[in-house]
Amino acid sequence: MATKNTSKRFAPKLQIRKGDRVMVIAGDDKGKVGEVIEVIPSRNRAVVEGVNIVKKHLKATQYEAGGITDMPASIHISNLSLVDPKSGEATRIGVRIESDGSKVRYSKKSGNVIK
Repeated sequence: MATKNTSKRFAPKLQIRKGDRVMVIAGDDKGKVGEVIEVIPSRNRAVVEGVNIVKKHLKATQYEAGGITDMPASIHISNLSLVDPKSGEATRIGVRIESDGSKVRYSKKSGNVIK
C-alpha cells in the first residue's frame, strides 16, 4: 500500500508582507488593526501587533526574571485584510505591471498603489 506524501514542497505566495497594516476580518479580534511583525508562509500565518494576545509563562534565567507576559500569537492569513493607506478601509490586493516594467501591489477598492 502506497502512502500519500502530505508535506508541502513550496511555500505559497502570500500578498501580506512584514510591515503592512492589516485589519482582522474574522475571529475574536475582528475589526482590530495592527502592523504585521512576522509572516510564516509555510503555515499561512502572520503575527500582528496587538492582535491575538496570549499569556506566555517564562522561566527565570540568569539574565531575566520569570513571570507571565502578554505576547501576540500568529493568526491565519485568511482572517486578515490589507488596509488601504489612503482611505483606511480593508481592501483586496492586486498586482499589476507598471509602464517601467516593475510589479506593484494595488488596492482593488480604490486603485491606489501600496508601497
